[in-house]
Amino acid sequence: MALTHQDVLHIARLARLRVSAEEAETAQTQLNSIFGLIEQMQAINTQDIEPMSHALDVAQRLREDKVTESDQRNKFQTIAPAVENGLYLVPKVIE
Repeated sequence: MALTHQDVLHIARLARLRVSAEEAETAQTQLNSIFGLIEQMQAINTQDIEPMSHALDVAQRLREDKVTESDQRNKFQTIAPAVENGLYLVPKVIE
């Protein structure tokens, strides 16, 4: 699929972009080369290729899932302006 000069101007108008004739010519060349690359990629037979989640076979290092901090809830609630049943009370913001 190749874009014409009029196609590029139409796309620019739809995108609300003001482009000069030179910019439209450059955009046409660049877009047509991108479409050419896409056509080449679509022509490749990928029937027996297994999908990958990443181009490199990497694994994420994970740390041990353990608690590293002490429970300080009671300490923090003693300095809170309003607490009820272990919950912080805040002013109503929606009427």
